[in-house]
Amino acid sequence: MIKFPKTTGASLCVALMIATPALANSFKAQNRLTVNPISNSVFEVVESRSLGASGSWCAAADYATRVLGASGKADLYLKTPRGPSVTNPGRKGVAYTLDPNQVGAPLTTSTSVSTKTAGTTFAVGHALALCSQSLIDIGP
Repeated sequence: MIKFPKTTGASLCVALMIATPALANSFKAQNRLTVNPISNSVFEVVESRSLGASGSWCAAADYATRVLGASGKADLYLKTPRGPSVTNPGRKGVAYTLDPNQVGAPLTTSTSVSTKTAGTTFAVGHALALCSQSLIDIGP
């Protein structure tokens, strides 16, 4: 029988308790990217499947409409540019919000699809239109 130090079991229990709320609130967007809430007004799209910026905006808009109840005319703001994930360590993520007061950077409406600049703004409907491209990229 293998004996583990008592601290290993305690550490594992603490790690599971910390990770469980994020996993319990995970949302799988239509393009299969995972979206996790960071707070009541901020959520993170975790990168996967090489879907890039359009896939990230699509997942954020899908979450905004299906989970938060946003309309297509609502504005979606990039809060934290692509970088280390807050909700999924070891992965990359992008944080979004529907609340302009949460951004902390100048707001800019963009015509190019990017996840590099905090304050970038798209209408939810515009971001949802990007889903058709990301669904083509991943297939059925």
